[in-house]
Amino acid sequence: MDWEFEPVAGPYEFTEGPVWDPIEGVVDLLADRCLYCCEMGTDTDGHQVSRYDRDGGKTVVADAYDGARLNSPNDLVFDSAGRLWFTDPDYDDQDDLEAGHFSVYRLDPAGDPGDTDADDWEISRVTHDTTNPNGLLFSRDEATLYVAESPYGEASDRELRAYPVEDGGESLGDYEVLHDFGPHRGIDGMCLTEAGNVVATAGWETSGPGGLLYVFTPKGRVLETHPYPSDRPTNCAFGGDDLRTLYVTGFDGHLYRAETDRVGHPVPP
Repeated sequence: MDWEFEPVAGPYEFTEGPVWDPIEGVVDLLADRCLYCCEMGTDTDGHQVSRYDRDGGKTVVADAYDGARLNSPNDLVFDSAGRLWFTDPDYDDQDDLEAGHFSVYRLDPAGDPGDTDADDWEISRVTHDTTNPNGLLFSRDEATLYVAESPYGEASDRELRAYPVEDGGESLGDYEVLHDFGPHRGIDGMCLTEAGNVVATAGWETSGPGGLLYVFTPKGRVLETHPYPSDRPTNCAFGGDDLRTLYVTGFDGHLYRAETDRVGHPVPP
């Protein structure tokens, strides 16, 4: 089945990170619940993971690790235990970075396990081998954490990595490269199908096959690709009453949607 993308919102300056809510649809801020965001930026509101609360307030849940300010938090995902995992690359070309590394982190509520409304979170670094991690996603059984490794530089290899989740989610094992994009633009964002396949945004107009939506098996085999209607897709999320509608954002500032023959897998919380 061909995925025919149609614009449904925009153009804005830039779009990224669509969120589907079964009541409100695709929203920027959920009406009666919290929305967690990665805020990259170089100003006072950047370098942090934040929660926008039900009452309109904002809580910073992480802005530093081991005494050093975070770089550019980019993407996040929750596991079923209520822990928040996020990537911290550098996509703002900053010259005053403090961390000295670009890693994946895990945030654990400092109070009751699974309390996603907690004000205090404990941060742990879970990768020591990433150089610019971008999108991340858990497999259905949460035994694997998929990470998009997207380093700078024309000669750098962009990879879809699979890290085994070990010790009940306390650590990650050695990764396996599922797909190597070579010097071309790799994965930005990912979402999961009910069958356990990975749908990913990748590619651009500068090199390679252009902007595409990829469908990968859990072992990294490319099942199919679907052309994106503009230059660079950024993130994607399944929505609709039957979770068959794919919403995609991109560099052109539009929000697109396409009816697909895939069913999305609901992600916690």
